[in-house]
Amino acid sequence: MSEQQAPTRDLPVLFLPDVVILPGMVVPVELDLDEGAARAAVDAARTTTDGELLVAPRLDDRYATYGVVARVEQVGRFGSSRPAAVLRAVRRARIGSGVPGPGAALWVEATDAPRSEVTERVRELVKDYRSLVIADLQRREAWQVVDQFSAMSDPEAIADTAGWAAYLSNERKRELLETPDLEARLERLVEWTREHHAEAEVSDRIGAEVREGMEKTQREYLLRQQLAAIRKELGEGEPDGADDYRSRVETLVATDGFPSAVAEALEREVDKLERSSDQNPETSWIRTWLDTVLELPWTTRTIDTSDVAAARAVLDADHHGLEDVKDRIVEFLAVRARRAQRGLELVGGRGSGAVLLLAGPPGVGKTSLGESVARALGRDFVRVALGGVRDEAEVRGHRRTYVGALPGRIVRAVKEAGSMNPVVLLDEVDKVGADARGDVSSALLEVLDPAQNHTFRDHYLELDLDLSDVLFIATANVVEQIPGPLLDRMELITLDGYTEDDKVAIARDYLVPRQLERAALGAEEVVVTDDALRELAANHTREAGVRQLERLLAKAFRRAATRLAEGASDPVTVDAAALRDLVGRARFTPDSHERTSVPGVATGLAVTGLGGDVLFVEAGALPEGSSGLSLTGQLGEVMKESAQIALTFVRSHAEDLGLSEAAVRVLDHPVHVHVPAGAIPKDGPSAGITMVTALASLATGRPVRGEVAMTGEVSLTGKVMPIGGLKQKLLAAQRAGITEVYVPARNEPDLDDVPAEVLEALTVHLVSDVRDVVAGALAPAAPAAGEADVRREGAAA
Repeated sequence: MSEQQAPTRDLPVLFLPDVVILPGMVVPVELDLDEGAARAAVDAARTTTDGELLVAPRLDDRYATYGVVARVEQVGRFGSSRPAAVLRAVRRARIGSGVPGPGAALWVEATDAPRSEVTERVRELVKDYRSLVIADLQRREAWQVVDQFSAMSDPEAIADTAGWAAYLSNERKRELLETPDLEARLERLVEWTREHHAEAEVSDRIGAEVREGMEKTQREYLLRQQLAAIRKELGEGEPDGADDYRSRVETLVATDGFPSAVAEALEREVDKLERSSDQNPETSWIRTWLDTVLELPWTTRTIDTSDVAAARAVLDADHHGLEDVKDRIVEFLAVRARRAQRGLELVGGRGSGAVLLLAGPPGVGKTSLGESVARALGRDFVRVALGGVRDEAEVRGHRRTYVGALPGRIVRAVKEAGSMNPVVLLDEVDKVGADARGDVSSALLEVLDPAQNHTFRDHYLELDLDLSDVLFIATANVVEQIPGPLLDRMELITLDGYTEDDKVAIARDYLVPRQLERAALGAEEVVVTDDALRELAANHTREAGVRQLERLLAKAFRRAATRLAEGASDPVTVDAAALRDLVGRARFTPDSHERTSVPGVATGLAVTGLGGDVLFVEAGALPEGSSGLSLTGQLGEVMKESAQIALTFVRSHAEDLGLSEAAVRVLDHPVHVHVPAGAIPKDGPSAGITMVTALASLATGRPVRGEVAMTGEVSLTGKVMPIGGLKQKLLAAQRAGITEVYVPARNEPDLDDVPAEVLEALTVHLVSDVRDVVAGALAPAAPAAGEADVRREGAAA
């Protein structure tokens, strides 16, 4: 600041309550303010030589320390005839103590604020502030003010123009008034103006978006009106309006049997549509809902065939075997026909639908059976794939409040079928999932429960949909993966796979004609012998179904087509000798005799998701110092417990099993039990007697007979407990070349489901004590005791 002594004068003071005046401003002031104090101050100023007075803001807690020296430019009246004076603020002044003076005005000492030195920093701040103010004025298109502001050169005057800034509050303006240092004032102004610019940019952007949205709405409205006029000139139909929907609803409601609750809901939605404008987004939602509900076949039902024999003929023509399923469908048809004859289509408000579960390994015809059932009944067919579905809304639909909401798959299936009593195939119901979006299996409970699916309520429709006439056929590979409550609502029909004779018949009657057609071959061009089919089924595939068999036939026919294209003579004969050239070498040969040729290996039977299979349990004795029992082969907890039980039983009942003291000493060593293949997880208790037999074979040095397999759970007392999947296990035993099988005696009723040709090929022993299994499965002891000891010591090593 300048070091000159600033002059001090006695001036009348005027305190203004709602305004802050900075130097350079010209403002009008009403003279009626503050009970005449304003008039007294102006009158006192006019008596002075320069006509000046001190103007300062009125504060609630103290007197202001700074004000402005203002000159009275004019005294007169406002347009409202109220007295006023026009004041021009000249310079900043510090307010001193009060002094006596003439008139009624309050007089104070006023010391002019010294002018600040213009430094390089001040020039930079002035430049920044000037550019910010000009940018703000240009944004508001105040071009005349821009010119006036640009012409200013005095830094003090440029800083004091902030008194006109509407974005600065009175508190900030008072802070500027009380800051005599120019550099400090400019720093505050630059900071505050930048904040204002940031806020203004956000405000402008929001305003632009709002204006753009309004313009878009207005443009869409104009375009829609023009489109309507063009359609009218072209004679094209308008999109369905409320009147069109009302006429459609009235026509549908007049149909016999249309649900009254659905009619009321449709009328309510049409009323909403009439009250809504085309610009309302809810209008499109209402139209979509009305279209969905109106397209459902509320009163449409197909008539089932009443010829039971013809229906059975259709099923037999499409599929070989599967007698249980065919019998159940024929029973369903017979009962439905009798209910129709006696007027009992609805009993307790429910139709005569059914929920069947076809469970079995892949490739046995579960999925294709659904379409065959629909054709036999004369119903519409629709397939719903559930594999991998994890969202509950896929079954029950989305709430209408969501954007893009749709009904669930069940409603869409009924809509696609076009009738209220279709055959709906729920494919892979055991592979549905659950996550944060809900549990699909729980959502299926209402759909598949005959006691409540006559009032199924989809989230999107919010209407009762009668599914009691629908024939649901669900398919699954592993029943254990289906939750208990859902499994309880379905009638389980197990498809355990085909015998070798079944596969040959299926290949001859179904697969060969289909693959010949796909390869564009005629029956006179390729001849397939039954021996070739039997060889393919026995030694080239090891499956419960026939998918791999069909792939091999397709490969053979492609090779045959290639030979014919190369000029081979007709016909190409596919027999057992030609299979190696057409499909390659046989991949599966019976190896039970080879695997069990050494002591400590027994053949067991198991059930997997791919059907029945054979497994081998291997046992070996370890040197001293190792752990008690080692288990490998990715065994589950239940199977590990079975191994513990087997080892405990053999050690504690050595005498009952006919084990010598030398044999018992073998089991006193640490034992290692392994179940190949190691990459496949295994679990379950049915390998219990197999483990007992393997350990007994290890101890005695007597191998298990190669033609023998076994399955059954064992208890600590040696009792053989029942198991599941007996039919699939016996089918697997036959495929593997086994001729003798030990099964629990309590599974004897399950033998009724096993095909007769399988029972003829196998010798089935029903046992209730594992001692009988060990006695019958082990090979006879070698005649020379010394030879047996050597063999046993080699196995232990």
